Amino acid sequence: MSNLNRTIGVLVAAGLTLAACSSDDIDRVGSEDATTSTPGTDVAPSSAAPGPTTDSAAETVEDEDATATTEAAETTEPVEAAEVTETITLVVYESFPTEETPINDQLAAFTDETGIAVEILVAGDAGTMLSKAELTAGNPEGDVMWGIDNSFLTRAIASEIFEPYVADGLDSIDERFTALVPNGEATPVDFGDVCVNYDIAALEGLGVEPPTTLDDLIDPAYADLLVVQNPATSSPGLAFLLATIDEYGQDGWQPYWASLVDNGVSVTDGWTDAYYGEFTYAGGDRPLVVSYGSSPPFEVLFGEGLTEAPTGVVESTCFRQVEFAGVLAGTDQPDAARQLIDFLISEPFQAEVALNLFVFPVNTDVELDQTFTDFAVIPDESREVEPDVVDANREDWIDEWTDLVIG
Repeated sequence: MSNLNRTIGVLVAAGLTLAACSSDDIDRVGSEDATTSTPGTDVAPSSAAPGPTTDSAAETVEDEDATATTEAAETTEPVEAAEVTETITLVVYESFPTEETPINDQLAAFTDETGIAVEILVAGDAGTMLSKAELTAGNPEGDVMWGIDNSFLTRAIASEIFEPYVADGLDSIDERFTALVPNGEATPVDFGDVCVNYDIAALEGLGVEPPTTLDDLIDPAYADLLVVQNPATSSPGLAFLLATIDEYGQDGWQPYWASLVDNGVSVTDGWTDAYYGEFTYAGGDRPLVVSYGSSPPFEVLFGEGLTEAPTGVVESTCFRQVEFAGVLAGTDQPDAARQLIDFLISEPFQAEVALNLFVFPVNTDVELDQTFTDFAVIPDESREVEPDVVDANREDWIDEWTDLVIG
C-alpha cells in the first residue's frame, strides 16, 4: 500500500498513504531522518445492552437479569494483557502509519497477546530503507522489515538482509505470492497495482478523453498533463518504468521515454510529491499521475459525501507490486521477530491492510470492504517483468533512464 486522497486534510491528519504501495515511495532518498513510535497496549472494554421486549413479565425478568449482569460486570476483574517482556523494532517505509490507526491497534493487540512490544522505526522511503539495510546487514537497525517489493526483492535477498523463515500461516496466502519466495526468503504481506490515474473532472474540463494505453500518453493531446516518479528514488516510479519495459521491450522503452519528455512529462522524487504536489485532484495542475489501482475506493471512503470515484485508472498501464516482510539477519530476538511475521499475515492484521495501507491483503481468508469490490481496479492481467531480469538490469535501466530523462 502504502496512499491516495482522503480529502487532503483528512489523509494528512491520519497519516495514511497508500503504499505501496502504497508501497510505497522511495521518496527523498538519502534522508537520514527516522521516526520511532510505540503503539499503546490498552484495549477498551466493550458492552452490549439487552434488546427490548413487549412482554411485561419477560421485561421484569430481563431487567433483573440485566441488573445481575451489570453487577457481575462491575465486580469481574478485566482480563489483563500479557506483561511486556521484550521489545522488537519493525522497520518500515515512510507511508506506514505509526500511530492511531487500526494497524497500530493490531500491533498493540499482538503485544497484549504475546508480551512482545513493537516499536516502529521509519527508515525513509522504500529505497532508502533497503539501502540502509544493506549497509547494516548482519547488524540491523531493527528486527523485522516491512515493505520490500518484488522489484527490489532479489536485491534484498542477494544482500542477505533477511534471515530465511517459513512463516506459520502460509497456507492462507495466495500461491501466486508464495511462489516468489519458495524457500522462505521473505514473506508476502500485501499486493497492489501501480497504474496511471486520472482526474475525471479535470480532464472533462479540458475537453480531453481519458487515455487508455501507454501510447496515448505521448499523444500531443496529453502534453504537459502527466506527472511520474523518478525510478531511482521511488518504487511506483520504478514500477512504471518496468511497465514501459514490459510494453516496449529492453531495446524499445528508451524512444518511448524520449517521447514522454518531448510531451512535457513532469518527474518528482516520489509518490507524495507527485500526488499531493502536482496532481489536479490534490490541488496541482496535472490531471494524470502514476499512482495505484486502489485510489478510487480510497477517495470514495474518505471523500465527503462521495458515491462515485472522482478519479479513474488506466488499467492497461498497471504493473503488479507485491510487498514482503522479513526477519532481519542478525537480530538479537529472532524468536520474537518470527512471531511478529506470523502475526503480520494473520487474518486480524491482514483485515486492516486494505483500509489503512490501501493495498490488498495476501491472506485469502480476508473479505474486502464492499467499496473496494465496487471501485478498486485489480487487473486480470497486470504487467510484470521477471524478478531475475529486473535484478540483472535494474541499475543499467535506471542509469539509462536518468541520462535520458533527467540529463
